Amino acid sequence: MNAHEHRGLRAVQRMVEFAPSTGGLALWVRHHDVPGDEEGAPPVATDGDTLFYAESFERQPVDEQVGLVAHEVLHIALRHPQRFVDLQRLLGDVDLKLFNTCADAIVNSTLDHLAWLQLPKSAVRLQNLLESALGVFENVDKSLLEWDVEQLYRAIDDRRLPPQSGRRNAQGQDRPSTSNDAAGSGRPRADGPRAAAVRALGAMTAPDLRPGTHAQAAPEAEAQAAREWSERLLRAHAGDGAFSMLRTLIADLPRSRTPWEQVLRTQLARCLTPRPAVSWSRPSRSYLANQGRVSSHHRMPWEPGFSGVKTVPRLVVIVDVSGSIDSDLMARFAREIEAIVRRLEAGLVLVIGDDRVQRVVHFDPAELKPARLDLQAIEFKGGGGTDFTPLLEEADTHRPDLAVVLTDLEGPARFRPRWPVIWAVPESSAATVAPFGRVLSLR
Repeated sequence: MNAHEHRGLRAVQRMVEFAPSTGGLALWVRHHDVPGDEEGAPPVATDGDTLFYAESFERQPVDEQVGLVAHEVLHIALRHPQRFVDLQRLLGDVDLKLFNTCADAIVNSTLDHLAWLQLPKSAVRLQNLLESALGVFENVDKSLLEWDVEQLYRAIDDRRLPPQSGRRNAQGQDRPSTSNDAAGSGRPRADGPRAAAVRALGAMTAPDLRPGTHAQAAPEAEAQAAREWSERLLRAHAGDGAFSMLRTLIADLPRSRTPWEQVLRTQLARCLTPRPAVSWSRPSRSYLANQGRVSSHHRMPWEPGFSGVKTVPRLVVIVDVSGSIDSDLMARFAREIEAIVRRLEAGLVLVIGDDRVQRVVHFDPAELKPARLDLQAIEFKGGGGTDFTPLLEEADTHRPDLAVVLTDLEGPARFRPRWPVIWAVPESSAATVAPFGRVLSLR
């Protein structure tokens, strides 16, 4: 079969006919026919890169076929499968069905103004979801300008573990369970009233988001893809004007965020890369090539050369164990630190503590080659009690070129070093003002 022939071809042609620019977004995605009909599966689904057409798609009226394809194309353009994976990395436990319903509500309300396509009768609209789950009654255009899928999901997800499953606090009372507790326990969380209302709304709609390998690309690659899709959406909306598939420039447009790994890599490389030093004891190459003369009777002024810096650049990583760091985030952070230290052959000093220095570990560049920087083995106490002053003073004794502080920024810092400091913090602490240096949000 021709690579350009698929079950959604008629729908794509109609989209391009009625909305050449926004309908043309379907030409940027892959289309694949799936044999048979999987039980409980929708007529068409997406993994964030490809549309998968079941045989039941061909049995739908043409207007509904167009609505289904337009719906899935916007899922891809808005990066919904990839954003589900990002949110899962951040929160630990994200219910795919609830997230899918939130994403469907935004997309359906975006397309609902078009007369040349038909959405399924069971399609969930954003205004209905807001009314039933949150008691918010507002105009659909206003809602689309205010709500993105992450904000909407956080607002409706009130699932909790059963009380007896929660851990107890110091007073022996059941502690409210968090999403990370659920992820670690493996037990399902019971729907609260908001989650139950959203689940009931989406009960008649089969989940069409299938986050797979395409939704788990490297952070740099996904940032580039989000930037490209955002630009395509903006250009397409402007090109179609009143005929655009987008009701308005909605709040859910994909945002291009520079991955923290890339920012950390750039900052460390900038500070730790050895720089050649001017050497007045040896001539430059141009001086040697000309034998120190511009002519047979004139000598050149002395031109110093450069010599490699023999001192090893040194990085200090300060880990505040009084906070709480997710194990997956810690693993990613450790890999980035280890990779840059190896690449630049830099020395590394690990300072661990809270209101005092508890442990100091030295790593030489040669030692890091067979060994690994095992930050995941560090135990975090949680509950505050941090004082960065003794930790920074200890770091200063090692004369670093740069220090990275892994913390939640809850504590004083009465010592201000002369070397640059990067405060690597979880996203929940990103708004906290650092006493000095640069704050890098890890997400």
